Amino acid sequence: MRRTRLVVGFHAVGSRLRVRAPSIEELYVDVAREDRRMRDLVELARAAGVHVMSVPAERLDAMTGRARHQGVVATAQWSEPLQDLDAILDRAAGDTLLLVLDGVQDPHNLGACLRVADAAGVDAVIAPRDRAVGLNATVAKVASGAAETVPYVTVTNLARTLDQIKDANILVVGAGGTVETTIYDTPLSGPIAWVLGAEGAGMRRLTRERCDVLASIPLLGSVESLNLSVAAGICLFETRRRATAPQPAGSEPAGVRSPPRNATRRLEEN
Repeated sequence: MRRTRLVVGFHAVGSRLRVRAPSIEELYVDVAREDRRMRDLVELARAAGVHVMSVPAERLDAMTGRARHQGVVATAQWSEPLQDLDAILDRAAGDTLLLVLDGVQDPHNLGACLRVADAAGVDAVIAPRDRAVGLNATVAKVASGAAETVPYVTVTNLARTLDQIKDANILVVGAGGTVETTIYDTPLSGPIAWVLGAEGAGMRRLTRERCDVLASIPLLGSVESLNLSVAAGICLFETRRRATAPQPAGSEPAGVRSPPRNATRRLEEN
């Protein structure tokens, strides 16, 4: 599905110009900004054949609802990545990595999670359709281009979707802040789906109960929690690190693992 959407801010617009410049219809820039960063962006746009319009900041404010646009707003054809969960699960392999977000309502958190997911090579980000933020201009700005590269799948029933993921032989690991077993003690071989809840509220009860494994990130300082995207990055990159780390003799090779089925295994009970 294609539609026109605003892309705001230097990072998001610059990324679009470098990766998919033909999709940009027009670029609007603050007429009062003549600094080096703006000149470089305008030069990049004109080299790509994008029409650039210098306008007052007030017009940019009106276009974006006074979002923090940094004096840069583009209109672009928006092409969303694959959003078919069945197709994503059908092609799941030993290195499949999914990120499931339960009830994230802050667009800045979602954008940052998409950016982390892109960097970690995540196959899809999955979230409930209700009581969660969708893809919008703020999300796209924070994601710095990742909103168009990482499949973002919204589902009606997250608990049922987690059952579907488990049926595809993907281990569902929930990041639970109160469990004693840490992510460093948790087996992370083969296809993995990490589940993280919204900041403050955490995972809902039904979501938590669907997890095969619960694990925490050890905090050694005085803070009680991490930003959602930081926690997601730690979990995702630890999984990727584990997949490429040398395997001890006699250990289970990466990508070969039979996750538990029809029962929830909570590591804190071991």
